[in-house]
Parts: sequence; C-alpha cells; structure tokens
Amino acid sequence: MMGLEDASRLNTDPLRILRRGPEGQRDAGADPSQVDTITIAELLAASAIPGETLIVGVTGSVAAGKTTLCNAVARHLQSTLRIETVSTDGFLLSNETLAARDLSMRKGYPETYDLNRMSGALQRVRLGPVCFPGYSHRTYDVAPELDRTLSRPDILLVEGLGLSPTPGGRNPRALLDMLIYVDASENDLETWFVDRFLQLWRAADGDEASFYFRFRSLDEKQTEAFARTVWTQINLPNLHANISRAREVADLILTKSLDHTLRLTES
Repeated sequence: MMGLEDASRLNTDPLRILRRGPEGQRDAGADPSQVDTITIAELLAASAIPGETLIVGVTGSVAAGKTTLCNAVARHLQSTLRIETVSTDGFLLSNETLAARDLSMRKGYPETYDLNRMSGALQRVRLGPVCFPGYSHRTYDVAPELDRTLSRPDILLVEGLGLSPTPGGRNPRALLDMLIYVDASENDLETWFVDRFLQLWRAADGDEASFYFRFRSLDEKQTEAFARTVWTQINLPNLHANISRAREVADLILTKSLDHTLRLTES
C-alpha cells in the first residue's frame, strides 16, 4: 500500500499541493500551514491513478468533523471522479452483540469492530463489487437496509474510528493508501461532542425510534451534564488509549481550530 513517501505512486508532490492553496493560488503573507477542503481534494485527485482505487482513511476523535470533511472533499471531486465515502461505523458489532459481550459502554473501542470484515471489504473493493454495511445514527445501531454495494471507485474515503493500530498488533493502516488524521484540542472536541449530542437529543423529541429518545425525560441542563460524562468517561479515554495511535502512522495531520480552520501539522 502507498504512503506519501512513495513518490512513484503519486502524480505530484502532495505536500506542495497542500501548501500552495487551491489551483496554485495563495495570498502573500498567508499562513503557509493553512489548508482547505478544495486543496485536500486536489491532493487526492493528483494522487489517484486511472484504473486503480485510491483508498484514503480519515480518522480522529469522536466529533472531530471527519464526516463533514469527507463530504466536502467528495463534493469537490464528484463531477470528475467516481468518489465514494463509507463509514467504519458499519463495521461495529450490533448493539445486541455488544450487550451480550458486555461491551455496550465501550462502543467505538477496537474490540467493538469486526476488523476481519472491514479488512476483507477494503481489499475486495479494489477488485470488484463488495457490500459495505450501513449504520444508522438515529437508532445508533448497524442498519442492513443502509448497506451499499461499491465496485472499484476512483477514490474511496473511509472515515471513522477503528483505523488505529490495535494493542493486539493489528494495523488497519496497512489496508489504506493514505491516512489523514483530524486533530483538535480536547476542549474543542468536547464542545463539539456536547453540541452534537444536544442537537440529536432535540431532534428525538417525539421520535421513539431514535436512540436519543430515551434521554428526553431529562431537561437540557441534565442532558448536557450527561453528555459531558459520556465524553470524559468513554470518548476521552478512547482518544487517549486508542484513537490517537493513528496520529503516529498518519500521512497527513490536519489540526482543526474552534472556528473549523484547518492547518497542516508536521507529524
């Protein structure tokens, strides 16, 4: 698999693309480390080879904005390339299985993913049709009705957790051509997580099928306090012990500010 150090796999220097700005333009005096989604899209387009599938992992903490980043990049490229985005959430074990294994409170940790299934899908998508399992953020569970069959796209963006080296020695990075890590301060990550939790809590009003409906008996202040507890007791420890391990093997590290500005950070 390709890393950015493998110049023979790239059509041009990726770091030069990132630093020069969209379409080679950058204002004099601009922060040379600042990048945007157009520039990242240019990098991926330049890295793609006709007739092959470029698999790009995008990982980082819960609430770092991985999905938003991938959707923006895909919009820039969809008119010229066959680009698809899948989430590693689909490879999570079902809620029923997690409960049976007493893993419900560790959802998103390495042991809650079917890494064999994910590995097989990422290998086979280069060769032909393969089913990528779906996931519902409404029910907070795997959702077979959202499964998608993909076959040899030009670029496949794989976003989510489960892409870090595991304590047991598995390294999903080996399945990717490129790995992008979205970093941010822990304070900002907590803010974004709590804001998202509250949005989903509000949207669940009257929706008994929503996972968040069970929290509707709480008022907003109680819900915010609960969300911060989830962050400090589940998500932050996972970031420290597991997710951040991907930063060490990432090809690109994008550091996100509270205003969502992206900057290229040297590894």
